[in-house]
Amino acid sequence: MPSQNDQAGVAATTTRRRTLGAGLGLFGALVGGGFLCSRVAAAQPIPAGGVPVVDRLAVRVVTDSYHHAFEPARTVQGVRVERLGFAVAPGRPPRHTLQNEWGLSLFCETEARGERRNILIDFGYTPETLLNNLMLARIDAATIDALVLSHGHYDHFGGLVGFLEANRGRLKQGLPFYLGGEECFCVRELNVPGEAGNFGALDREAMLAAGLAITVVDRPSLIAGHGFSGGRIAASSFERVLSPTRMYVGKQGAFGCAPEGLSEAKRTQTIVPDDFEHEVSTAFLVRDRGLVVLTSCGHRGVVNSVRSAMAAAGTDRLHAVMGGFHLAPFPLDYQRRTLEELKALKPDLLVPMHCSGEAFIAMVQAEMPENFVRSSTGTRFVFGA
Repeated sequence: MPSQNDQAGVAATTTRRRTLGAGLGLFGALVGGGFLCSRVAAAQPIPAGGVPVVDRLAVRVVTDSYHHAFEPARTVQGVRVERLGFAVAPGRPPRHTLQNEWGLSLFCETEARGERRNILIDFGYTPETLLNNLMLARIDAATIDALVLSHGHYDHFGGLVGFLEANRGRLKQGLPFYLGGEECFCVRELNVPGEAGNFGALDREAMLAAGLAITVVDRPSLIAGHGFSGGRIAASSFERVLSPTRMYVGKQGAFGCAPEGLSEAKRTQTIVPDDFEHEVSTAFLVRDRGLVVLTSCGHRGVVNSVRSAMAAAGTDRLHAVMGGFHLAPFPLDYQRRTLEELKALKPDLLVPMHCSGEAFIAMVQAEMPENFVRSSTGTRFVFGA
């Protein structure tokens, strides 16, 4: 069994050899199209009694674009904020430090009625960063109860293959892998001016080899019994969906998505601008505090994401919004309107990460200083402590 210190090196070679794959079909036996039917779990719907309530939630920022080592732990709006600094010990110089990159990964620990769950949401851009930071945060992959992918962009799944390879034989059998639908598997092309090119595809073969139980949460569903997804994110606000990528429908070589698993309007197309119909957020209802929504990237709109989670939970008590808000590409007046809409939802805490943009982060810090925390790789937020 490799040590955690060795895992980053293992992944560095395996992912250069294989970052894309084929196999597992999500929507039946699509043998004619080259897809293989295999383990597909039905997501457990939110019960009639409502979403689960957790007594405690801790969210660790495993990967983000910024690291702030020296700020002491503090409490903001009843939330304990703990920074992770340096891996130092007596008698030897440090060897590893937290790594930052354009990507996002979050590790959630929950406790409810004495039961605990560990959930890893997204996997960042590279396995080297993901494995290094998991090691420094002392997160043992063998304890993970569920994996979640917010959407099919490489900066959110790029670290997955190396993570699975490095932890071969250590992950729980039948570990659920939650995602929003077949679109996650489409081969994508980056469509940003000046930066066009292949943007990868989610590796079915690696997921199949690791024994993951693919679980589609395209409607309000439970996640690992403690969290939930609001399902597909409805366009309920002024927010616009940009298309920085386009999807190839069907197979591109050995990789791709089954047309039968896409919405009817997309099945007969060859290339489709991304509208992120498959994007999902993850949320938790914390006892006596309210709803904590993890937007991950917010392509469908951060306000839309929060509203969908609130509707699924049947509550208007919003404790925190955390994750990427995907506002960096938008003009300042659009960003300001977004902030006003978020203010109207009355969150206790706002933690913009990843693709939110420095301009928006500055707006929140200036206008909601008592409700703002700057995200930092390694930071741990404890709710209901």
